[in-house]
Amino acid sequence: MTDTLTPTTNWAGNVTFSARAVHRPTSVDEVRRLVTGAERVRALGSGHSFSTVADTDGDLVLLDRLPKDVVVDPSTSTVTVSGGCTYGDVVGPLHGAGLALPAMGSLPHISVAGAMSTGTHGSGDTNRVLAASVVAVQLVTATGDLLEIDGDDARFDGALVALGTLGVVTRVTLAAVPGYQLVQQVQDRVPVDALVGAVDEVLSAGYSVSAFTSWAPGSTAEVWVKRDPSSPAPVEGWLGGVVADGPRHPVPGMPTEHATQQLGEIGPWHERLPHFRMEFTPSSGDELQTEYLVPREHAAAAAAAVAGLGDRIAPVLQIGELRSIAADGLWLSSAYGRDSLALHFTWVPDLDAVLPVLAAIEAAIAPFDARPHWGKVFTTAPDVVRSLYPRLPDFVALRDELDPDRRFANAFVDRYLGA
Repeated sequence: MTDTLTPTTNWAGNVTFSARAVHRPTSVDEVRRLVTGAERVRALGSGHSFSTVADTDGDLVLLDRLPKDVVVDPSTSTVTVSGGCTYGDVVGPLHGAGLALPAMGSLPHISVAGAMSTGTHGSGDTNRVLAASVVAVQLVTATGDLLEIDGDDARFDGALVALGTLGVVTRVTLAAVPGYQLVQQVQDRVPVDALVGAVDEVLSAGYSVSAFTSWAPGSTAEVWVKRDPSSPAPVEGWLGGVVADGPRHPVPGMPTEHATQQLGEIGPWHERLPHFRMEFTPSSGDELQTEYLVPREHAAAAAAAVAGLGDRIAPVLQIGELRSIAADGLWLSSAYGRDSLALHFTWVPDLDAVLPVLAAIEAAIAPFDARPHWGKVFTTAPDVVRSLYPRLPDFVALRDELDPDRRFANAFVDRYLGA
C-alpha cells in the first residue's frame, strides 16, 4: 500500500525525506512490483540513521508491514528473519531455542536489515559489526528478481554493508552461538583523564564495554562493563572511580528504568547487551549522532586528541561513548580489516552549532584514518572517505553489476561512493 504521509522523517526528526511517495508493502511480491515500477527507490529500516543514507527523491519503501517471520533452525544454529524484523523480534525465539547472537547494538528496536546495511555494531574486543553474523541474504534487485547471496558467493562480503544500493533486503539469515548469560555493572565517577589514559584496559575489561563521558575537562565518566558472571567484577578504586550504587542511564538525568539491568544481576544475553530495554520505545529525537572508527592501535592517541577538544565538545554534547569492535572482511564496514575504537557522540539538536565541532574533531583524528559511520552525521570529504576503503572499487563494480541503471542510488551514495 502507499501512504499519503509524505515526506516522512526518521525517528529523531532530523532527516526529512524527499520521497515522492512512501510505500508499506505487505508481501515480497508487492516489494518486487514497487521496485520495477519505480525510477528511483530506497528501503528504510527503523529510521535510526542520522545521515541521508536512506533518502530518495523517488519512492521510499518501509518493510515494517511485511509478515514478521522468525525461523530458528537449531540443527544449523541459524535464525532466518524477514526484512522488516527488528532485533527485538528475533531475540525471544532465539533465546527460547537455547541460542544467542554474539553482539547487539545499543537499541534492540533497530531493524536487522538496516543495521546490516549500514555497518551498525555493538561493543567488545571479540565482537564484530552486526552484519558479520549474517550468513545469507535475499535481495529484490533492480529487475524485480529475488537474489540469494551466501558465503559461497564471491560477492558475499560486498553484499552485506551495501548502504541499500544493491536492492531491497527481504530476508536475512544470521549465525547463532550457544546461549549465554551476562552481568552488567557500572564503574562510576571515573576521571576522564584516567579513562583516556587507560582506554585499552577499559575496553578489555569485559565481554562488552562502553564508556560514557561528556568530554568536559575535569569531568568524570561511567564505564558499563557487561561480563561473564565468572569473570572479575569492577572494584572500588578501579580507574579512580567507584562501583555504582544504583542504576545509571548513559545520559545523566534521564530515566534509569529505560536502561537494561545493572548492579551485577545475572541475566540472559539479550537483556544485558543492549543499553536499553525493548519494552521502552526509544526517545522520539531531540538529538544528532556522529561516530568515527579508528584502528585500535591508535585508540589512546585518538581518545587523547578528542579529550583535547573537550572544552569545545561539551557545550553541544549530550553524551559521548567509547566502544571496541573486532575487525571484519566486509568491504564497506567501518571496521574492515582492522580492530577498532569507536568514538560516538550524541549531540544537542543544533546542527549549526555542531558542525564546527565536527570539523575540529575530524581534523584532530584524521591522522588515524578515522572512518565515519555511514548512518551518522559527518563532514569528512568524499574523496577522503573513499580512500579509507580498499575494496571500494570492487564494491562499485558489484553495484554496477546489480544496478546498472542506478535505480537504488541517491544523492548520499553518489556523493560518497561515486555516481
